[in-house]
Amino acid sequence: MISTAVIGTGLWLLAPLIGLTIPYLWALVFGVLISPTDPVAVLAILKTVTVPKSLEIDMSGESLFNDGVAVVLFSVLLAAATGTEELGVARVAEMLAVETLGGALIGLAAGYVAYRATRRLDDYAIEVLISIALAMGAFSLATHLHASGPLAVVVAGLYLGNRGPRDALSDETQRYLFGYWTLVDEILNSILFLLIGLEVLVLRFDWSHSLAALCLIPVIVAARFTAAAIPVLVLQRWQSFAPGSIAILTWGGLRGGISIALALSLPETPEKPILLTATYCAVIFTLAVQGLTLKRVIRHYCTKPQVAEPRQAETRPGSPGRTGARKGGGESKRP
Repeated sequence: MISTAVIGTGLWLLAPLIGLTIPYLWALVFGVLISPTDPVAVLAILKTVTVPKSLEIDMSGESLFNDGVAVVLFSVLLAAATGTEELGVARVAEMLAVETLGGALIGLAAGYVAYRATRRLDDYAIEVLISIALAMGAFSLATHLHASGPLAVVVAGLYLGNRGPRDALSDETQRYLFGYWTLVDEILNSILFLLIGLEVLVLRFDWSHSLAALCLIPVIVAARFTAAAIPVLVLQRWQSFAPGSIAILTWGGLRGGISIALALSLPETPEKPILLTATYCAVIFTLAVQGLTLKRVIRHYCTKPQVAEPRQAETRPGSPGRTGARKGGGESKRP
């Protein structure tokens, strides 16, 4: 929400300086769609250098929950901007509560059901299918009940991912699950970039849109710095953070699939071309500039950088997992 407010206000103030008029609500819509970060590229970089495990967890965990909350806030702000629903403060609070809490509860229930199912099975193919059904089922049920589908899927995945390795998912199943969902993620991200590329080709080119997008890049970086610094500074009294956490979190705030998907879902309005152009420029900048220089930032703050071997799918620290045998004994039926 901090990032949304900073970016939205920045766009609203910058637009008149270059001859554009953007209503404040639409500026906030852009702020919320460009705020979610994409951890895929960042985690790939983190796995090539030695960084504190706590920092890696902070970056991936923050991105997961921010994505779910951002989608909820995006739907609320878009409804207000398009005038499809009259929204007051009480109504906005109600919608946020229903979508977030409802999505979390549905995801928790779905994750528990999937966990119980995988405990009774010892077949990686079926367990991969269960994970697919979990994602689709949690999303569909949450959407049908007017809750947040993305948040439900995130919570369900976190529940199964944390409980499963202890006594429900064997090492072999975890490798197949990790490989399958990594492949799906790469394919969907590639399709999203292809779609926004095609969308940009049919947009009417306007220099003022490109200028606005370039001017917004420092605002987006500043918003990311603010959103990363405030929680760290507040929580550092009770929790220790890795050296340079604020700088690494700021420069590692790469945008990607979520921002592109939200931008492509915008209705056909006069504001859509500039928002799409700004989204495209921001994503390209974060991936090409921040992504290529992130390793240097990490090495600057991590005093003993060492090249690390790519990590394979593994159980959670301290969790034995099933290695061919179920917890409590019994031989595996897998070949």
